[in-house]
Amino acid sequence: MTRRELDQKALEHFSGRVVRKDLVQDIKSGANVPTYVLEYLVGQYCATDSESAIEEGVERVKEILKKHYVRPDEAEFIKSEVRERGRYRVIDKVNVHLDERQDAYVGSFVNLQISNVEINEHLVSKHPKLLGGGVWAVIDLEYLPDNVGSEHSLFGIDSFKPIQVSSLDLEEIKERRREFTRDEWRDLLLHSLGYDPATFSDREKMLFLTRCLPLCENNYNYVELGPRGTGKSFLYREISPHSILISGGKTTVAKLFLNLNTGQIGLVGRWDVVAFDEVGGLQFSDSEAVQMLKDYMESGSFSRGTEELSARASMVYVGNIDLDVEGVLKSSHLFKPFPDDMQDLALIDRFHYYLPGWEIPKMRSEFFDDQFGFIVDYFSEFMRELRKESHGDAINEYFAFGDHLNQRDERAVRKTVSGFLKMLHPHGEYTKEELREYLEFAMEGRRRVKEQLKRMGGMEYRAVNFSYIDLDTREEIFVTVPEEAEETLIPQGTQQPGSIYTIGNTESQNAVFRIETQALPGKGKKSISGTPGSEMKEEFETAYDYLKANMRELSREESLDDHDIKIQVLNPSDASEGKATSVGFLVGIISSILDRPVRPRLVVLGSMSLMGELVEASSLVDKLQLAVDSGAGTVLLPAKNKDSFSKIPDEILDELELVFYTDPIEAASKALQLE
Repeated sequence: MTRRELDQKALEHFSGRVVRKDLVQDIKSGANVPTYVLEYLVGQYCATDSESAIEEGVERVKEILKKHYVRPDEAEFIKSEVRERGRYRVIDKVNVHLDERQDAYVGSFVNLQISNVEINEHLVSKHPKLLGGGVWAVIDLEYLPDNVGSEHSLFGIDSFKPIQVSSLDLEEIKERRREFTRDEWRDLLLHSLGYDPATFSDREKMLFLTRCLPLCENNYNYVELGPRGTGKSFLYREISPHSILISGGKTTVAKLFLNLNTGQIGLVGRWDVVAFDEVGGLQFSDSEAVQMLKDYMESGSFSRGTEELSARASMVYVGNIDLDVEGVLKSSHLFKPFPDDMQDLALIDRFHYYLPGWEIPKMRSEFFDDQFGFIVDYFSEFMRELRKESHGDAINEYFAFGDHLNQRDERAVRKTVSGFLKMLHPHGEYTKEELREYLEFAMEGRRRVKEQLKRMGGMEYRAVNFSYIDLDTREEIFVTVPEEAEETLIPQGTQQPGSIYTIGNTESQNAVFRIETQALPGKGKKSISGTPGSEMKEEFETAYDYLKANMRELSREESLDDHDIKIQVLNPSDASEGKATSVGFLVGIISSILDRPVRPRLVVLGSMSLMGELVEASSLVDKLQLAVDSGAGTVLLPAKNKDSFSKIPDEILDELELVFYTDPIEAASKALQLE
């Protein structure tokens, strides 16, 4: 089907509910108005394929905006118009709060810059979002001369019409969906978001639609990190009047959940989606905030004071990831941009989907089309109605989950699949292969979360080999994540002499370090550069001083006094410290002096005292798992760790050769294979 044929089909089956998207972009360039406000007007006057009627409608919309849309720099003129005429129509955003002193609701107009406008309780009851972020509306303002000299505003609301679809027949949409193929319907939804699907691959189309899942699925926890300029926050700021976008900064428990002083429900009770933009800068002024987020993201309920309340808002976290994803995956994790207090394993485990924002192209003009799509407010109401349904059990008809998915994993996958089925197949008709596509996409997004948990939390989260079983063929199919490439931090083959990999302890996790050593003819000088912390420098000093006293045990011809030692520490995971790395430093120095490389794919674990007494490597299983993930084939470790051998999982032992040493010089000898 051609693009114009899809337009005709959309106009035929959804007359009055679709609009040409380029018209919105053209008008929006001259008016800083949310997309759903513009499309409300464009849908009223331009829902046709007649060019002459469209031209006339566009001029009408521009005239309405010119006359009634309040620009901040024209606020005083509009106030004067209200005073002189007694009544005047405006388009503005209204925020309402409860004035406790007056025991009355008062409103403020964002652009008109009017405050303390009395608001009828019935209006607040009918439109509760006035209390949580405000509502755009067409408002007839009236002048109240009786309020002259009082503390009340001179302006009042005569009529109030929110800019939103008055009604939506979901059954009608389901019936008319049957007139479209799956791909046609998917393209129509993308048109509704303002995009030209012809410019995207099938995978990119699915990624864009995944952003809509929080709109149609209750209590859906979603995260997207990626480069700037990919439109991560656009959907939640511009498309749906049922979502609120909180820019990076401080927020409070009272704002999110419940204000104990006023009894006012927070954002999660008034919005379908609460989205945090620039999540890296997010700060909570309450120490209990993260715990409450964890509880809410798990169960959809929260305790505040003596009450336990429920809500359905989905939680969305979007932000920028400035690091090279490929580099991060070699030694760190993809939640690195999150604030420190949100890098909580239990919190992260509650995410249902991690969308790889680095796969979405940066927005360009050719991505926006001149075709017809749903008026965004109609689209958002459609999404909202879908929240009342659930199709997570559809998986059971054809597939079963593999052993590595726990209950929380299964719940996440079911919610994602349910969202795709509701969006793309609201009429309930789909094929097994379409369901398989959504299942694999859902498992990939959840596995991305688990892969990062494994990097952050070690063996507790080692079950990441997600799979499903085809009930017809009994075949088990494994689902991977594209960014988990074969290339690893520790390369194949032999490294240059003096190059060594070790794993050090930081305050919260283990980290891989690459130590590069140069031993030059000299007079015993030493230096260390790169990114070592103070404790790692102490590890180097310990290794150097020990070796200075004991070098002749390894080679009678060599002495540290005859060499200048230069060391550079490479810290790919940007760890703050690297404790317990002194044996690694020692091996690197000896490797450089003897001009002999260490074993291929070797990681050296362990630390020692100044007298050479070895210290048992802590959190051994987690360090070995990190070594495997980083590409190691052999791990050198203190003999004191032999007692922990029985605790090492078989899957790690299958990947690694463990070589034990009893003193530091033996460690170097075995690393360089001198024996």
